[in-house]
Amino acid sequence: MGHAIALEFAAAGYEVSLHSRTQTSLDRALAEIHLGLDKLVQFELVSPECREEAPERIHTTTVLELAVEGADLVVESVIEDVELKRQIFERLDQACPEHTILASNTSSLMPSAFAPDTERAARAVVAHYINPPYLIPLVEIVPTARTSDETIDTVTEVLTRMGKRPIVVRKEVPGFILNRLQGALIREALWMVESGIATPQDIDIGIKGSLGRRWAVAGIFEIFDMAGWDVVEAISSAVVPHLANASETSPVLKQKVADGELGAKAGKGFYEWSPETTAAMRQRIARALVEIEKWESR
Repeated sequence: MGHAIALEFAAAGYEVSLHSRTQTSLDRALAEIHLGLDKLVQFELVSPECREEAPERIHTTTVLELAVEGADLVVESVIEDVELKRQIFERLDQACPEHTILASNTSSLMPSAFAPDTERAARAVVAHYINPPYLIPLVEIVPTARTSDETIDTVTEVLTRMGKRPIVVRKEVPGFILNRLQGALIREALWMVESGIATPQDIDIGIKGSLGRRWAVAGIFEIFDMAGWDVVEAISSAVVPHLANASETSPVLKQKVADGELGAKAGKGFYEWSPETTAAMRQRIARALVEIEKWESR
């Protein structure tokens, strides 16, 4: 995620410092950035000139203090470990200029768990990018109770200027907006598999052939405004009492992990995967995301 976020800022014309603990990691990141830019040229989302110029705006270093020297905005993108993020934020707080805004690209950890320990709590926020960042425009901005309106406005403005579509989570909650919605759907899907109601494959076909197509062009409140909330109320009355409401992880999911069937990276999840089928699926998703973005931009 870190290299992909750096790619976006550089492609938008910003000077970027990319930091990692090892030169090997930085070299790998630069290689991925070149591959990402090649994809963007292939999809006609950036010009060949941008592909050549953007990497020149990215400066790499293994020294954190050098990376943040003079920075206006720092986006941290380490693993989902709250203690590690707390340590990183403390280091950034000491190394950054006083005006620097600190943002964390976390997908679920609440910023109040690590940001308020700094001396710049008013300038700390979550900026949750969705993978792959350069193909999905949305970013969730999650402030703490101490984050200033100026910080929220500044991050929103910068992201919007880059072509992103930021949304603000008005009250921090685990999982924010997107992962809570996604969590509710996967809980119900896993429960239906566990209960023998449907196979994973039929559930996927159902989503791809109906809900997914509508959600690609209209949000849930837009869709149900069109349907009528009296209809939604009637359906809800019949269905909601029977929805999954477990407060623990699905036993089907736990068993998959215990068996090492982790998905594409392990060669097997609910589907069988090879390097070729994995690459083909990623390419298919990428092409679909590009076409949706082009359609919405008309």
